[in-house]
Amino acid sequence: MEQFKGAAKTLYIWTQSALVQASTDKLKEAIGGEVILENINRLTFATYGESTFDLIVVENAQLTDAYDKLLRLLQPNGKLYLATIFGTPEMFQQELKLSGFINVTINKEDGTLTAQKPNYETGSAVKLSFGKHSTQKTTSIWKVNGDGDEELIDEDDLLDEEDKKKPDPESLRVCGTTGKRKACKNCSCGLAEELESEAAQKAKTDTANAKSSCGSCYLGDAFRCSTCPYLGMPAFKPGEKVELAGNLLNDDI
Repeated sequence: MEQFKGAAKTLYIWTQSALVQASTDKLKEAIGGEVILENINRLTFATYGESTFDLIVVENAQLTDAYDKLLRLLQPNGKLYLATIFGTPEMFQQELKLSGFINVTINKEDGTLTAQKPNYETGSAVKLSFGKHSTQKTTSIWKVNGDGDEELIDEDDLLDEEDKKKPDPESLRVCGTTGKRKACKNCSCGLAEELESEAAQKAKTDTANAKSSCGSCYLGDAFRCSTCPYLGMPAFKPGEKVELAGNLLNDDI
């Protein structure tokens, strides 16, 4: 215990009452400071303030979920000394490291174990300075080159007036079954009738819009070419208004 000489305030956690007095006297003689006693079974109920002790000595190292509390009770750089270890020292060494202790060492001669609290309070925080780089250096990373001649597209030119027009709500209506603007087999929502009406309206195309390559369309099928838009229709007088079905009209003629 001579390595702890000079500790001003020590917490001694005991398990066997028969050894308390002798152990306390031995501690006071070795370190020369104040020694406070606490039973291991009462440790969880202790109300000591954080960073109270320079040294904590544990008579029995079989503590359950108590290492984090011991860490808080110690002052920064304070020491924890496990006097009696029941089990593998390496197991306790791992537990102490996971609890936040540093410099965890095992004395192979007597099986005791010593650990240290880091030189800062538990829960301390420090602001990191990742952003303390010059603005000029940061912005230059993203520049393609240094001549400043890069041409950027004007975002207003990406859309024309046609793109900005609000669509007709009727044109957006789709069938709940197909998920498309296509009526299902047993359509009952009215989409089928709407599509038939649109098709009929489109089919009423004036013959004035149809162009003939041979000029003989009005004479009948015997005089019509294979791509004639009037195939299958009766002959008619030149200039007579004839309506073609939408599936007969070829826009390329």
